[in-house]
Amino acid sequence: MKTNPPLYRTAESVSPKHPDKLCDQISDAILDAHLAEDPKARVAVDVCGGHGKVFVTGEVTSRAVKVDVEKIVQRIAGPNIEVIENLEKQSPEIAQGVDTGGAGDQGIMIGYACDETLELLPLEYVLARSLCQFIYDKFPYDGKTQITLKNGEVCTIVASFQNVPDTDLMKLVWQWVEQNQLVGDMTAFTNPAGDWRQGGFDADAGLTGRKLAVDNYGPRIAIGGGAFSGKDASKVDRSAAYMARRVAVDYLREVRQNCDHLACKADKFGGQHEVFVRLAYAIGVAEPLERTVIIDGRHEVIDAKYDLTPRGIIKKLDLLKPQYEASAAWGHFGTGFSWDK
Repeated sequence: MKTNPPLYRTAESVSPKHPDKLCDQISDAILDAHLAEDPKARVAVDVCGGHGKVFVTGEVTSRAVKVDVEKIVQRIAGPNIEVIENLEKQSPEIAQGVDTGGAGDQGIMIGYACDETLELLPLEYVLARSLCQFIYDKFPYDGKTQITLKNGEVCTIVASFQNVPDTDLMKLVWQWVEQNQLVGDMTAFTNPAGDWRQGGFDADAGLTGRKLAVDNYGPRIAIGGGAFSGKDASKVDRSAAYMARRVAVDYLREVRQNCDHLACKADKFGGQHEVFVRLAYAIGVAEPLERTVIIDGRHEVIDAKYDLTPRGIIKKLDLLKPQYEASAAWGHFGTGFSWDK
């Protein structure tokens, strides 16, 4: 008799001292600094860093006068970093479409929510982040973790962390396993390439927006493709992706409430539900070109009660205030921001 092959799912997480995450945080810290003085600032900042230098480029149109880019970079990346700054004003040809309430660019945004975890995120993603945070709390350095599930149970753990000897790291991994009451036949790899002391920008280059799967929902869920960090809320790459998550969470809670009321189960998902949201925009156009929600495989048009224009999203989620540096550290979803609640 034919048997089904095992189902594997894998996700990774990286610490805030990873080179790409340093760049994300610098981009968002510059955004926050402008929003603190000018909530309507237009900011699109990209950062490339490595080996003692950080290059900051992009477009900023802002009334802020106290933004010290060098000071921000050195606070996050270290006092001895050389900063090369190349920031210009936003193109007036882009601005003319955004000023009237249109989207800051074309693009596709994906929202997702499932009830595998309390965070309404995929289990492998949540566990990888949890382990990374557990280690980082004790050793706040550059590091990565990875979790592989086999038929819903942890089968493989990978952890690589700067300045943590392999024996200590292995102890931390099994301490985390015990703390989370994980059971099953598990294999752990800690610092599999050997212990290491050179990390962050000293060891590798980083770039804003290069950890998109970590920023979103892990590799199991498709992403639209646009990065979040360094972009103000007029850029739907960021704001509409946040709204897509908000809509997905709302629909998931609604279907769970209805199923509890009807005492029903989503047999296809073993009693679990999942919601996908797809939004698409054209530059300079306020209303989305697509507003699809997929509830346990059933396609619908998102309820008209949701204002999915950039202005409507900004108002709903309160996106004109400084808050973004924190979002760049541990992923943008399931971490307590307004688009998750």
